[in-house]
Amino acid sequence: MTALLDTIAKVRTEVCELHAELTRYGLVVWTAGNVSGRIPGHELMVIKPSGVSYDELTPELMVVTDLHGVPVRGINTGSGGTVDWGNPDLSPSSDTAAHAYVYRNMPEVGGVVHTHSTYATAWAARGEEIPCVLTMMSDEFGGPIPVGPFALIGDDSIGHGIVETLKNSNSPAVLMQNHGPFTIGKDARAAVKAAVMCEEVAKTVHVSRQLGEPLPIDEAKIASLYDRYQNVYGR
Repeated sequence: MTALLDTIAKVRTEVCELHAELTRYGLVVWTAGNVSGRIPGHELMVIKPSGVSYDELTPELMVVTDLHGVPVRGINTGSGGTVDWGNPDLSPSSDTAAHAYVYRNMPEVGGVVHTHSTYATAWAARGEEIPCVLTMMSDEFGGPIPVGPFALIGDDSIGHGIVETLKNSNSPAVLMQNHGPFTIGKDARAAVKAAVMCEEVAKTVHVSRQLGEPLPIDEAKIASLYDRYQNVYGR
């Protein structure tokens, strides 16, 4: 039980701190956007509370839920008592059901991020994938950044779209149509990195198209660049 409490505290701290990266890179405005992290070895996740300003976030405010998005306030000790991990009576993000669906159906995913970053969301509004015309995209995404289906907020419909779109893609990012980008990663930090890189390439490819038609990269070269970056670079 002590180990679980320590793990929850660690993930709450990490998820809280990573929200600062979203504001640092200009990926969110007001209280929009969120980061979540899976609790390794348990059917639990940590996510931002709904409607709380980024500058007010603390680890203790991060909401712990099960993988159906239901808040979990503590753990039963088995002797009639419970240990509360200090979770306040706050509602989890309105995107919690989507995050939870991803964790239930993609066990390799340890972090999920959602933003409304300007350029990536503009591509989502057009329902257009971002073509792989940069070596950076080949490295990070292994191909184009795909578009997911339109889905309403509030239940796990968005999660369905994320999973169905990414399960056969190298990309850790998906542009949900008329909504914005969602990213995944082996942990919350990797998902945040994917969100930052998604916005960067969305902006660069947009600017390129203002100058003319971007030059495509051969699929074999994309595959080679992706393999090198994922399996050799920095190791």
